[in-house]
Amino acid sequence: MFNNLSDKLDKALHVLKGHGSITEVNVAETLKEVRRALLDADVNFKIAKDFTNKVKEKALGQDVLTTLQPGQLMVKIVKDELTQLMGGDAAGINLSATPSVILMSGLQGSGKTTFSGKLANYLKNKKTKKPLLVACDVYRPAAIDQLHVVGDQIGVEVFSDRGNNDPVAISQAAIAHAKSNGHNVVIIDTAGRLAVDEAMMTEISNIHKAIQPQETLFVVDSMTGQDAVNTAKAFNDVLNFDGVILTKLDGDTRGGAAISIKSVVNKPIKFIGTGEKMEAIDVFHPSRMADRILGMGDVVSLVERAQEQFDEEEARKLQKKI
Repeated sequence: MFNNLSDKLDKALHVLKGHGSITEVNVAETLKEVRRALLDADVNFKIAKDFTNKVKEKALGQDVLTTLQPGQLMVKIVKDELTQLMGGDAAGINLSATPSVILMSGLQGSGKTTFSGKLANYLKNKKTKKPLLVACDVYRPAAIDQLHVVGDQIGVEVFSDRGNNDPVAISQAAIAHAKSNGHNVVIIDTAGRLAVDEAMMTEISNIHKAIQPQETLFVVDSMTGQDAVNTAKAFNDVLNFDGVILTKLDGDTRGGAAISIKSVVNKPIKFIGTGEKMEAIDVFHPSRMADRILGMGDVVSLVERAQEQFDEEEARKLQKKI
């Protein structure tokens, strides 16, 4: 995951290695390489520029602790800013209603149907819920078959109505079925659609208005990079969705979508898909993802410990003055 980006960031941050202090010159040299690494990873140019400007501001405003090298401190600053760029804290999923309705949206081939199964499996096993999967792709009979196969695999009921071509009616009937059969979560798998297809976007907007879901999630293939971010913006303009699901993060992903998407649509990444198995689903933690991208968790821990000791010493000095 993100191997190419990780390697390039590692090389960029090595520019500061051996320097005794952080200066405008060596910071500029380092951040030029960091920006280049982000652009190569398909991060939006403005986002990459804003990111490096924030890192520069923080780096030049920091005292380098005597126990640390400038390069180590820069790793920590980059990690903190990456974490903020990707959302800061992990975002939860709203399961307050009974049943809680989750509407899945996205392009064809983004992994919506598979992820609907993963989410149902996660909620069943990790959150002790009784989910109902709903097949609302009325255009592809194979999509209905696929969801039934997934449901059988994880032991979750699938609601479908093959003779009905109205996804609004199907979703409403599914929610009624859930209420009368003790399902406390309803996951509605919709047809893949392009943001430029007005009729299809109107259709999903109508489903959204009719069922008023607690969560509307946009599923995106992380391997599509900047295209994924642009598509997310177009979908968000219509649906005002609640969160993003990044699939296929186990592949040769450049990282652009994970890094850029929160900044563009101002909606959190809630889950990631990391493989083909039904258990390959993780809650998205921006801090952990930043660690994985940088691959320098041990350096970050070292800096945090040094900063804690510095803060304690400063507090003791202040106490003496008082």
